[in-house]
Amino acid sequence: MPIQTNPERALDPAAGLAPEPPRMRRRLGVAERERQILEGAIGFFAQNGFGAQLRDLGRSIGVTHALLYHYFPTKQALIDRVYLEVFEGRWNPEWEALLDDPEKTPEEKLTGFYDDYINSALNREFTRILVFSGLSDHAITDRFFSLLRQRLFPRLIRETRRFRGLSSRAKSSERELELLMGLHGGFFYIAMRRWIYGQGVANDQAPERFSHSLVHDRVLGYLIASQTLFGQAHISAASKTSAGTRKRNP
Repeated sequence: MPIQTNPERALDPAAGLAPEPPRMRRRLGVAERERQILEGAIGFFAQNGFGAQLRDLGRSIGVTHALLYHYFPTKQALIDRVYLEVFEGRWNPEWEALLDDPEKTPEEKLTGFYDDYINSALNREFTRILVFSGLSDHAITDRFFSLLRQRLFPRLIRETRRFRGLSSRAKSSERELELLMGLHGGFFYIAMRRWIYGQGVANDQAPERFSHSLVHDRVLGYLIASQTLFGQAHISAASKTSAGTRKRNP
């Protein structure tokens, strides 16, 4: 009986050649597997919210429930890691450097910051995960707004006052913060229109970017409103003080 010296070329009565042996799937290392789970969880939570089951997450990325829990022993541990990746991980220290630059005007600073923030941070995953968190336990929204209150809002209020010709470092008033939240929340609403409602957004650049002129228009409108509202209040208070002084000292 003849000996087959090249079994890979053995004839198959049906196809003429022997079928290729199945390829072995490459075994992922620990870091690679953790990254696979994390990236899968980001997309999964952005699509389904935090009420979705981790068994469904495991099926969607091709890992067993047991393996998923080996890397992230609780669902909260996985959510915490998603927060660090999507929110704190995308925080750019150059934003703070820009807002602290003494050579730039407040208008340049706020426009430069929001132009980058809205295009580099407010993507689909960021927007949808933040909304889903607000609709559930607020764990991610509370942590993110704490970050904003510590590292962003005081700088924006300082530059707004500088636009009005003030150098005060006093604690932000409720009126100042509410006006600022109208600006900041307005930019987030632009992201919501795109990633939640599926609506188009005015754009004068590439389709994947938000419009620079849109950002500048909103910043300028905010600064002018601040100057008008708080400038009138300051003048009114000064006038009342002056009038009172004249009455007491005729």
